[in-house]
Amino acid sequence: MIVYRLSRSKFKNDLSGKGAEMAGGRWNSIGIPMLYTAESRALCALEIAVHTQLNVVPDDYLMVTIEIPGISKKQEISASHLPEHWKSFPENSFTQKLGDNFCREGKYLALKVPSAIVQGDHNILVNPFHPDFRLVKVVSMERFQFDQRLFIKQAEA
Repeated sequence: MIVYRLSRSKFKNDLSGKGAEMAGGRWNSIGIPMLYTAESRALCALEIAVHTQLNVVPDDYLMVTIEIPGISKKQEISASHLPEHWKSFPENSFTQKLGDNFCREGKYLALKVPSAIVQGDHNILVNPFHPDFRLVKVVSMERFQFDQRLFIKQAEA
């Protein structure tokens, strides 16, 4: 399976999940490492956009293409199995507990979850504690330039 991740230049080789461990996220609590990836490059760009201040166009990102070995089973969570307000901001402790349990149990390398940003798209969460994590590899990296319209508020007509 090929997945994508936008990463700042200085963290381009870091697949450890340390950033998510330090900050927490929609699918993990602080203290639980997890590698967040997406099924598409477009979803990666939107994930950065929703977490970036307006009028700040990020300029130091790389699109990292990652291969998750096909030999590993993956778990999937459907949006229909989540509570009504699972997409709330700040993050919902319900989804964090699901992700935390996924990592702690260690049964699966990857967890496919619905995107909170784009209905019908998915993020792929990778468990750095899983034995097959050593098989996860970076396939390519390329500089990524964001379209500034994602970050600049347009003047009203």
